[in-house]
Amino acid sequence: MKRIGVFTSGGDAPGMNACIRAIVRTAVYNGLEVYGIRRGYNGMIKGDIFKMESLTVSNIIQKGGTILKSARSKEFTTKEGRQAAYEQLKAHGIEGLVAIGGDGTFTGANIFYEEFGIPTIGAPGTIDNDLYGTDYTIGYDTAVNTALDAIDKIRDTADSHERVFFVEVMGRDSGYIAIPCAIGGGAEIVMIPETDTSIDYVIDQLRAGWRRSKTSFIVIVAEGDEEGSATEIAAKVSQQIPDMDARVTILGHVQRGGAPSAADRMLASQLGIACVEGLLEGRTNEMAGIINRELVYTPFIETITKQKLINPNFTKMVDILSV
Repeated sequence: MKRIGVFTSGGDAPGMNACIRAIVRTAVYNGLEVYGIRRGYNGMIKGDIFKMESLTVSNIIQKGGTILKSARSKEFTTKEGRQAAYEQLKAHGIEGLVAIGGDGTFTGANIFYEEFGIPTIGAPGTIDNDLYGTDYTIGYDTAVNTALDAIDKIRDTADSHERVFFVEVMGRDSGYIAIPCAIGGGAEIVMIPETDTSIDYVIDQLRAGWRRSKTSFIVIVAEGDEEGSATEIAAKVSQQIPDMDARVTILGHVQRGGAPSAADRMLASQLGIACVEGLLEGRTNEMAGIINRELVYTPFIETITKQKLINPNFTKMVDILSV
């Protein structure tokens, strides 16, 4: 293998640039040519491909977002789109790929290999931390700390005005952001997709808190919770406790931005190196990850299909610490 390509796909995550930097410099270190592909699979289809050197990735390790841009590609879900992408890679002499993204990115890479034989190694880039095969994903630590900083500020005003704040954090179908925010932010209740937390339970907990003379509360809601969004949950609770002074804060995409934390820079750099080395070892259709502080490679099919479970002791911690 003499020439590889690198791209970012799906939602951006702090640390993607650090990973790109590591991939490019590891390729140069090993005598490979490396090409950047802008805007994910869309750029691959359109041939938005350029050569990268060591200097190309100077002064980006501290930047959020992705210098390669990111996009979701409907066209790549079609055989014709993947054929066009293959022709572009072939024209540029690219023999292997490093994909930084999540399950959608790896699903596409898996199909692409089956049809055209282009080997891909993936780096888990998503703030949700919901990918099987790694303890932490790139961007997760930064996102949690960004959300936690906001929750600390919300706690001040909740206490001053004796209010209940329903704070919605990202996570799609995962509570991995919500759980550390609830524990670290001193929340009284956490609602995540992995557990069934009913409106009746929320009401019981709030009333129990008032009986203990608590005057303010933080309820952390993962955006994929079965009871709905934070706005919907607050409305349901307010119907049964009409005198409750409730507010809703949706942190949204602020969690994706900002300079990556030291932990995310380290993780991204380690996984970027592992991706290139994996290609050189002849690996394909695998994601590089860290489990119990050890580097591992997990087949895409497992990363895509297996569920990454949350330790139930964490939800128990929220209950214990909210007493």
